Amino acid sequence: MLKNHFIRQLWNSFLDLVPILVVVFVFQVLIIKQPIPDVISLIVGTLFVVLGLALFIQGLEQSLFPLGEAMAYAFARKGSLFWLLTFAFCLGFGTTVAEPALIAIAAEAADIASKGNIIAQSSEAKTSYALGLRITVAVSVGFAILVGVLRIIRGWPLYYLIIGGYCGVILMTPFAPAEIIGIAYDSGGVTTSTITVPLVTALGVGLATAIKGRNPMIDGFGLIAFASLTPMVFVMIYGVIR
Repeated sequence: MLKNHFIRQLWNSFLDLVPILVVVFVFQVLIIKQPIPDVISLIVGTLFVVLGLALFIQGLEQSLFPLGEAMAYAFARKGSLFWLLTFAFCLGFGTTVAEPALIAIAAEAADIASKGNIIAQSSEAKTSYALGLRITVAVSVGFAILVGVLRIIRGWPLYYLIIGGYCGVILMTPFAPAEIIGIAYDSGGVTTSTITVPLVTALGVGLATAIKGRNPMIDGFGLIAFASLTPMVFVMIYGVIR
C-alpha cells in the first residue's frame, strides 16, 4: 500500500512540474528559438526534482503533519496555556532563525548597508547587523504564532488580526528608514519555510480540532498569514532603533 501510494505521489509530483516544463519548452523553442541545451542533464535533473518533491511530501504526511497534530492534542489535553504559548513561540522562533532564505536575505542586506555607509564597513558590523535582522524576524514569527494560537483558543476572528496587522504596517512605513522598508516587506515572504509551514499548519488544525466549539477549517488555518505579516512591522521597528 505504501509503495502504491509513493508511486501515485511520484506521478502527482510530475504533474505538478509539467506546467513549468511546458513554459520553459515553449519560450526556449518557440520564442527564443534556440535548442534546449544539454537535454540529458535536463531530464536527469527533472527526475531528481520529481523524486525530491515526492519524498518531501511523503515525509510531511508521515512525520511533520502527524507530529504537529499530536503535539496540539497533547497540549490541549494537558490544559496548560503557558506551555502551549511557550511552545508556539519557540516553534516560530526556532524554525525561522535557521531559515536559509532569511540567512541569505540578512547577509545581503548587511552587505548593501555596509556599502551604503549605513553601518560600518567591517565584517563585525555586517555580522552584527545580519544577526540582529534574523533575530528580529524570528521573534516576530514566534510572536505571530503565539498570538495565532491564542486566537484559536479564544475564538477571535482572523480578520481582526490581519486588518490590524496591515494597519500597523501602513502606520510604520512613513516613519521607518527608507533603506529598511524593502527589506521589511521582503522579510515577510521569506519567513515561512518548508519546515515552518507544515508544522504550524498542523499545530493550528490539530488545536482547532481538539478544542470543543472550534472548526478546523475556520479556526485552524491563518497562522501562516499572520506569521508573514508581523516581520514587516518588527523589521521596520528594528530599522528605526538601529
